[in-house]
Amino acid sequence: MADDKANQILALLKNEYPEIKIALHYSNPLELLIATILSAQCTDKQVNAVTKKLFAKYRTVQDFTGISQEELEKEIYSTGFYRNKAKNIIGACKIIASEYNSKVPDTMEELLKLPGVARKTANIVLSGAFGKIEGMAVDTHVKRLSGRLGLTAHTDPEKIEKDLLKIIPKNDWDIFSLLLINHGRKVCAARKPLCRECILNKLCPSAFTFG
Repeated sequence: MADDKANQILALLKNEYPEIKIALHYSNPLELLIATILSAQCTDKQVNAVTKKLFAKYRTVQDFTGISQEELEKEIYSTGFYRNKAKNIIGACKIIASEYNSKVPDTMEELLKLPGVARKTANIVLSGAFGKIEGMAVDTHVKRLSGRLGLTAHTDPEKIEKDLLKIIPKNDWDIFSLLLINHGRKVCAARKPLCRECILNKLCPSAFTFG
């Protein structure tokens, strides 16, 4: 039954957002990795504004290992948590340079060794940069919507991911995450979801429960 409901949700969202794709702007695996690290607690729009200038100045792993943390902090300040992000980006690039011949690794195991990279970031990089679907990126939108829709009873991202992977076809793991993120931004907001306008309201146990 859970599979049937999940597939109905997937079909409705695919029909509603037929042109869905990663909102972050990037042209290679390194740019996607950095943009995804910057996206933590920050809007994709703001990240894209920052990376437009950042990627024009710094293009390679060596470019990022060659600048000071303070210098990078200034470049990414507006994305928030800039100290940790700058430290992680430089640290990740140093590991990529020394251990992976300056190429972003393309396995979950290797990506998780990089500073600032958890499963969400690794899933986004694997899917968006390498076309490898090994899991599902669970951000705040995916966490919120999967709970409201009754697709999981968990709040831990890794447990949520495991629940979703069981009921969503593997070929759709990456797009389902993007669809939930987009729907969360446009319709199923955290405080005031637009339940009356929502295409999923007949399938959602949380519909119309928000004041």
